[in-house]
This record gives sequence, structure tokens and C-alpha cells, in this order.
Amino acid sequence: MRRRLTVGTAAIAVTVGAVSAPALSAVPATAESTPAESAGNSVLAAVRLKPSGLPTSNFPLGIPGIPKSAAKSLAAGVEYISVKHGTSEDGYTVSLLQNSNDAMSATTAQNLALAAQSAGFEPTVVQFTRPAVADFPAQDFWMVRIGNWTLKQKDQAAKVVAQLKQAGLSAKVDFLGDDGFLTSGPWSMRLLIIDPKTFRGSFASSLGTSTATREKVSAMAKADGAMAAINGGFFDIHTAAAYRGDPTGISVVDGKLLSEAVDGRTAVVMKGRSVRITELTSTMLATSGDGSTAPVGGVNRVPKANELVLYTEEFGAKTPATGGAEAVLDETGKVVGIRNAGGKVTKGKRVLHGVGAGADWLWAHAWEGKQIGIKTSVKDLRRGKSVPLTPDTYIVGGGVGLLKNGKTWITASTDGMANINMIVRRHPRTLVGVAKNGKVILAVLDGRAPGTTVGASFHEAARLMRWLGARDAINLDGGGSSAMVIGKKVVNKPSDGSERAVGDALLVRP
Repeated sequence: MRRRLTVGTAAIAVTVGAVSAPALSAVPATAESTPAESAGNSVLAAVRLKPSGLPTSNFPLGIPGIPKSAAKSLAAGVEYISVKHGTSEDGYTVSLLQNSNDAMSATTAQNLALAAQSAGFEPTVVQFTRPAVADFPAQDFWMVRIGNWTLKQKDQAAKVVAQLKQAGLSAKVDFLGDDGFLTSGPWSMRLLIIDPKTFRGSFASSLGTSTATREKVSAMAKADGAMAAINGGFFDIHTAAAYRGDPTGISVVDGKLLSEAVDGRTAVVMKGRSVRITELTSTMLATSGDGSTAPVGGVNRVPKANELVLYTEEFGAKTPATGGAEAVLDETGKVVGIRNAGGKVTKGKRVLHGVGAGADWLWAHAWEGKQIGIKTSVKDLRRGKSVPLTPDTYIVGGGVGLLKNGKTWITASTDGMANINMIVRRHPRTLVGVAKNGKVILAVLDGRAPGTTVGASFHEAARLMRWLGARDAINLDGGGSSAMVIGKKVVNKPSDGSERAVGDALLVRP
């Protein structure tokens, strides 16, 4: 990232990209090791060792230098590493808002700056470029900012926000380490490096006790007896409260499709000790006893208009009372009941739920005592082949692609994250990477902790994963959802202050 600074309402030009220049005032970290966290359980009582899974080159963000690190062997082929790098040089500024947004057009920014100047403040206009990603072009934006305060002077920035409000101007206190521009850090990261050549366990996914509701990663790991776990993909916070555990992408557990794919979205496919990152699609087709067919649009979620949706016994809640119709199916696909929408999914049963045209199809073709076959297919778009849904197949989806075949390949638009907040600003991140030799890299980078750790943007996350040796990499859910569990302990520091309940988890089984 580059800056050209001028004073007053003239522009500060900032280019936000994959390459960052060092902060001149930062002090490089040394190669000194620090003790790993004490987890209070037998898993972390393993022998501490030098991190063999870390590269020997400089940390890829901030001032060049070898990061501080410590490592523990959790099992054969499983190394847990804590990494710290950088120094705290950032403070606070005040960013003016237009319709709740701090990024705007040049004309809007200039008018806002003039209004602030007329009210007695000294604003600066900042021009920056939201960098291009694989499926979304670059674009210029402008911000209006006032002042610069140290970490200890946040209250002074808050007073300016209050004064601006009195002048009829909306603003926020903005931590400069979060904005995606130049920073010296610091960064705090937890890693699991897993070598499938010596690892004797397996990988799996979990949606907890119910696909409809959220659950903590630590609870899912404990219930499964997992050695370690990280949070999975994004979940639907915009649906009805009773169903917000629904992943916003594909989920496969024990070979069962429990949430459908968003076509072309990146996912993590696991089978035994093998992990790969690819793009997927999924399809489901219902066929009635009279030969009529209808597409099934989703699994274990609230239906859209005119859809058929399948609910499995893992749903764990009553189906939505949408005014539609439902066919209750036994394990063989036989229709054992027709009912109005809004009932339980009992053990050993599935429910085919229809609204609008979907309900009409059920009333016309789902006859009690007859069969309804449901054909499910998941396709790997990189390989051009179907993914066999065997009992040892697990998939975590709903993330953002970062690396493909060793090159930065950020799929923010395809994955529904093409905005300034996600592409430019820094957040806590949960990342999965696979190296050319098959090694699996699970990383949780903490953030939103001014003075302690700043997180990463998408481009910075891609650089981190490439530095760690990943050839392919994905960004899973982040922010307050980012969590890594070792044994029974959350070893990172979630930005909410405590562990958040999430939609699904990626498990490392012993």
C-alpha cells in the first residue's frame, strides 16, 4: 500500500493492494520464542518444540522480520504453533459518515469536508482504491477524516464525534489499524500444521446437535471427541431466529448433504486424512411414483417462493409454518403422511416441504404409500467430476476463495463478500490451506484488538497462507466467529470477548 500525504482538504491518495510497504517507525520483531498457552489439559501437555511447520523467511506483513513463535506436538503429524509479529503504532482518527458509510464519491467527500470545515474542524479527504479481486474490478473511493490520536487518546476522538453530531454531521471513531491501509501490526495467530503422511487421525465436519441452531466450536469438538477444531463457514443471520444455524453454503456430514451448495462457491472437501479446496455445485431432484419430477431447491433452510425444500432428521426444529404442504418420507422414501407445513422431523424420517408451486406439486404427486425418490449430486468444478457422498465424506463451505494453484484468487463476488468492509478492512480470520505436498494448514488470526492484534484483509490473508506454504486456500467465517479449540480449550482470543456460537465446525479427530 502506498500513501501520498497532503494537508487540509486536499486528498491523501492511498492504494490498498496485495503489496504493503513497511512502516518506517516500526521495530522489527526478533526470532525469540515465547511460551505457548497453558491449556490445562493433556493434549497441550506435549513437549514444546521449535516450529518445524513455519517458513524461515520473513513474516509477510508489516516490517520484515522473523516472527516470535512457539510450538507443541499434539500427535504424530500434528503441530500446534502460536505466532506473533509486529508492533503497535496505530491510533485513532474520526471518519465522517454519509448514509452510515465512511466511503463515498469524490463530490460527496468534498462537500462533507467543506461542511466540517465550516463547522470549525480541519478535515482531510482520503482517496483510496478498493483493489481488484478475481471476480470484481477495482474502484476508487473517498473518505473524510479528522485528527489523529494515540491508543490512549480514544476518548478525545469520541469527543470530536460528539461535537460533529452537534453540528449536524455523522461520524465514528475509527482505529487506523483496521482500515486496511499501511500498518506495523501487531499480529497474533494460531496454527495447526497437519502432515497426512504421519497423521493417523481424520478430518470431519459438524453442525452440532441441530442444523437449525448455532453451537460453540468447543461444544462440537467435545461431543465428537476431536483433538482440535476451528469454526466453519458463514451462517445465515438474516433468516428467522429459530433457523440461524443454517450454513450459507454447502455442508456434508457423514456423507449426507445437510445444506446445499451456492453454485461455484469455494469449499473444503475432506475424506479421511485427505483435504482439498475446490468449487462445488449441488443438485437434488425429487421423482414421484407417477414419474413426475421437480427440483429440490434447498436443504434444512427456510424455503423461497415456489420452492421444494428437504428437511432431514438433523434439522432439530419444527419446519417453518409457511402455509405450504409437506410429505413425510420414511428411510426408503415411502410417503407415510401428507400434512400442512410446520411440523417435527422425527428420527429416521425426512420431510419434503413445498410452498406455492412446490406445494402444488406435492398435493398432485406425493401420494401416501407411494415412493418419492430424491437424487442428490455434488460436483467438483475443478475436477469436473461428482463427489462420492460416502459415509467418510465431509464438506465445509460458505467461505471465500483466497489461493488457487499457488496464485491469489479471491472470489469475493461469487462468495457474496464484494464490499469495502470485507475486501479492504482488517478482521479476525479463520483460514484453511492445503500445500502441494498435501499438508493441511488451519489458521486463526485474531483481530479487532487495538494495540494487540489487527487481523487481516483478504489480500493479506492470501499472502499469509502463501507464506505458510499453501497452494490452495479459503477464508471461512471470521470476525467474532473465529475460534480454534485444542482439546477442551479455546486457544485464541475471540473478538467478541468470549466464544461465539456458530453454524458448523471443522474437526481434527485423533
